[in-house]
Amino acid sequence: MRLCLRGWIAAALLAAPMTSLAVTCTTQAALQTPDRAVLTAVGQRLGDAIVQQNYATLQAQLLPAISSQWDGMRGEIELGAPLLKGGQAQLQSIYLLDASAQTETTDDQFFCSNASGSLTVTITMHALPPGKYAVILAQAAGAPLGGQIGLIVVWDPTSSPAAWKLGGVSVRQGSIDGHDGVWYWTRARAEAGTGQPWSAWYSYDLARYLLLPVDFLSSPNLEKLGREQSEIKDPPGGFPISLSDGPRTWKIDGVRIDTTLRQDDLSVTYDSLGITDPAAARTEATAVLSAMLKAHPELKASFHGMWAVASKDGKLTPVMELPMGQIP
Repeated sequence: MRLCLRGWIAAALLAAPMTSLAVTCTTQAALQTPDRAVLTAVGQRLGDAIVQQNYATLQAQLLPAISSQWDGMRGEIELGAPLLKGGQAQLQSIYLLDASAQTETTDDQFFCSNASGSLTVTITMHALPPGKYAVILAQAAGAPLGGQIGLIVVWDPTSSPAAWKLGGVSVRQGSIDGHDGVWYWTRARAEAGTGQPWSAWYSYDLARYLLLPVDFLSSPNLEKLGREQSEIKDPPGGFPISLSDGPRTWKIDGVRIDTTLRQDDLSVTYDSLGITDPAAARTEATAVLSAMLKAHPELKASFHGMWAVASKDGKLTPVMELPMGQIP
């Protein structure tokens, strides 16, 4: 049984799900009082332990079937510690997913609707074994970096007594310099309306990233964001692209958002000459980033900086990050 949340996120993005008729989703508001009370208590206990880096509590609550994945899960929590620092765990949403009626491991989509049916959240899971699960979303209220937590808990009938166990964790930044996903969404709209397609595209990407701690959940708001992004005129795309800068033409394999430094950076992957001397590699990287800004100067005002990632013979090597003001 493979229930580490990191793996689930990647699989959900790469696989086309096969919806099973044997699955149901119950939103937090529609939960029976006992179920809501138990899941709230479990989510709060795990959320507090993650914020406090209480590994003993977390490991004790781990689903036995994925005990071999503990090191990876602990690493995810440790990396997320700066994002949660200064905050207190506050639950946002609970979704109870029931796949106990299905007979085999399969890809599933859960449609989680409110009482009136006017709003539906879709949760996509890949290679899901039969059983009962809950997705719990929380935030570290008061944390300067707006840390968010995504949890998967799994009903374990074999434990004594039967109980909800930890099946996956994701920790993600929720704000940058005090700006959350809604702020970046608003900025993206303004940039799209003023003829800045590249800045708008990556502002939409950043807004999506900051709005939720997981990638396997879709909501009407996120679908609206996606529609707006798709309507941008002359958006980035068609990679690889070529950029000329004096005697050299650089092949750019891709551009994406990068929050490694907790800033709104862009990461530029390019075909490198394979230079091994560090100083020469930085010179090459600087030339690539300079060519990118000359081709799309709008990016300079919208983002903190750029990462240069060299690609050679299938190997990717991060070379450096430069703030926009230091790129010639």
